Order: sequence, then structure tokens, then C-alpha cells
Amino acid sequence: MTYTPPKPSSDVSTRSASEQELSKRMSFEAFVDWHPDDGRQFELFDGIPQEMPNATGPHENVGGFLSLKLGMYFLANHPNWYVPRSATVKPLQEEEGYKPDVVVLDKSKLEAEPLWKTRSSIIQGSSIPLIIEIVSTNWRTDYDRKLSEYEAMGIAEYWVVDYAALGGVRYLGKPKQPTITVCELVDGEYELKQFRAGDAVVSAVLPELELTVDEVLAVAG
Repeated sequence: MTYTPPKPSSDVSTRSASEQELSKRMSFEAFVDWHPDDGRQFELFDGIPQEMPNATGPHENVGGFLSLKLGMYFLANHPNWYVPRSATVKPLQEEEGYKPDVVVLDKSKLEAEPLWKTRSSIIQGSSIPLIIEIVSTNWRTDYDRKLSEYEAMGIAEYWVVDYAALGGVRYLGKPKQPTITVCELVDGEYELKQFRAGDAVVSAVLPELELTVDEVLAVAG
């Protein structure tokens, strides 16, 4: 009997091709047109796609809660603002592309966004009143790199929601506690205010929003 070796599975072939793509530098436009077929999510750093950590249940709970809370607020206070299902943000830095956990868009500004209609991508900070990152294992990116890039874009407010106190001591203090850091753009630079258990979150962009840190911690479970 002649032995015929089995053919490689399609999963292996796809994984190999995907890994080859990940080693190549990409422009932002190439990145947003690239759609991995294995379900993984990526952001672009220095032209190289980097896989995003798998979202945990608590992470998804917090993101969903904040999107719902903000959506209800906008219906009553800002009819031109909304939270899209997904969007990619291109900072000023070349070959970068981020997929925020929650991004608020101003519909009145989207006509001036050249990549919105075709690629659901935002390149102008003035189109984004508020952007939120929910901290996970790649917390250094949220506290450092993205903060600097969102500041440079001129995004009015940036929240770092660290419900599990994953960030470093230099950001959270000692002992580390769950913290929501609100970064408000003042004269071109972010001024940081931190809110912890028992605090109401104070936002200059959303002055009438009623939100407490305890609410966020409760939905995180």
C-alpha cells in the first residue's frame, strides 16, 4: 500500500500566510483595507500590525455600558454626537492606526473626513469630542503612547478606564486602585484628573453626565 501524506489543513495555510503579512510594514491605508480572516483584531504601530489582546467579559461589559450611557446622554444633550459601532483612528504619526474601545464622533464634522465614507476612519481630532480606552494587558500603550498621540491630534478629552488597576504604580499610585483618568485638553496639553471608588466622574466635555466610578466597577463584575 502506498502511503499518501495528509495535505496541510486550510487553517495552517491561512495562519502561515497571515503571519507572513504581519512581518511586513503597512501604510495606514493598506492596514484599514486589510481584513484578517482568522477573527483576530489588530492595531498599527510603526507600520507593523500588532494583535490586540482578547477582550475579557468584564472589558466588554464596561465598554458596552459606557457606550449605552453616552448614547442616552447624547440623545438628550448632543444630537450630533454618537458612538459608532467601530472606527479606526489615524494619529498624526505616520503608519499608525488605533481601534479605540469607545470613540465619540461629531456627525457635523464627518463630511470633512476624507476616509470616513469609504474606510470608517478618522484623521482629524476635531471630529472626536471624546475617546475612551479600557485598560487591558497592554496598559502601557493606553497610558503613554495613545495619550501622547490623542493629545497631538487635539482630541478634547481622553479617558483611561482602568477598572482592574492594571496600570503601573507611576500611573495609579500605591496601593494601586481602580481608576478612571480623565485627560482634558487645555492649551494644547492634557491635564489629568483621576477618579476612584466613591467619586463621580467629572467631564468638561460632558458637564451634565451623571456617572460614578462605582457604576463602572459594578458592571465590570
